[in-house]
Amino acid sequence: MNAITAEGLVKTFGSGEKAVKAVGGVDLVVPEGTVVGLLGPNGAGKTTTVRMLTTLLAPDAGRAVVAGHDVVREPQAVRSKIGLSGQYAAVDENLTGRENLWLFGRLYQLSSKDASRRAAELLEQFNLTDAADRTLKTYSGGMRRRLDLAGSLIVHPQVLFLDEPTTGLDPGSRLDLWDVIRERVAEGATILLTTQYLEEADALADNIVVIDHGTIIAQGTADQLKAQIGGERIEVIVHDPEALGKAEQVLNLGSGGQCVRDDHVRKLTVPTHTGSKGLIQVIRDLDEAGVAIDDIALRRPTLDDVFVKLTGRHAEEDAEAETAQGRAS
Repeated sequence: MNAITAEGLVKTFGSGEKAVKAVGGVDLVVPEGTVVGLLGPNGAGKTTTVRMLTTLLAPDAGRAVVAGHDVVREPQAVRSKIGLSGQYAAVDENLTGRENLWLFGRLYQLSSKDASRRAAELLEQFNLTDAADRTLKTYSGGMRRRLDLAGSLIVHPQVLFLDEPTTGLDPGSRLDLWDVIRERVAEGATILLTTQYLEEADALADNIVVIDHGTIIAQGTADQLKAQIGGERIEVIVHDPEALGKAEQVLNLGSGGQCVRDDHVRKLTVPTHTGSKGLIQVIRDLDEAGVAIDDIALRRPTLDDVFVKLTGRHAEEDAEAETAQGRAS
């Protein structure tokens, strides 16, 4: 069974020459009880896709079914089955943390007693008990984010959409949220997670979908995506910049001309299929050639390597830019 199925989703903003196609035909399948990570640069179409799947935007074309209900024909039924935490905290600054969560519970048609009980549970789970009866005007950005995430879990949703959930959180709070996500999946929930923190997708997602310019450009498990860009590589930092040319010649001989040179950081990179044996051989070859090195390491492909190859940019650059923009606003 699939918790989310999307076929040919399209969304365009504006008209005529100023029209911008934010999503250009997305096909997406999320099996029940799994975590799917949706990765992509800023403006790739991640949030627009999530907004269509959660009934906040009507698609211009295509079809989507979430928790067994069509998002266009049965929006209320979809909303009753899902939880959503967007990029910005949807909370009331004039209410306390406890009152905000109680209100979320009442909006989901919990009794007042059950809403109060659930609010207390979530305040404790997200380490907000001490601030429960303070108005949100006194909360830090990270505290508001945690409260918003707590609100998305008020009724144990069948399908949970988390759009950049850990942006603005400190490392400890981010790890706490990872534990919450794992607990929800263990209880049977399905999660669609958009993120620019690649270690987050690597740690949590069963499958990863990469989207850019409104279309899906790759998908698979983290290991499958890493395998697409090749195997292990050896990275060498040469001590003397003047010796880079000599070191490059040595490594090209051993790798069949596959050495990649980066003068800015005095780094040489060569692929290897023999793991640690290849590392030892490179050390021997450079030593025999009289090339001193500052560092050498055997590297395996990362999701950032995948991201760079597919989109031409580092995910961290987008994450840092977005965080800076959020602080400025």
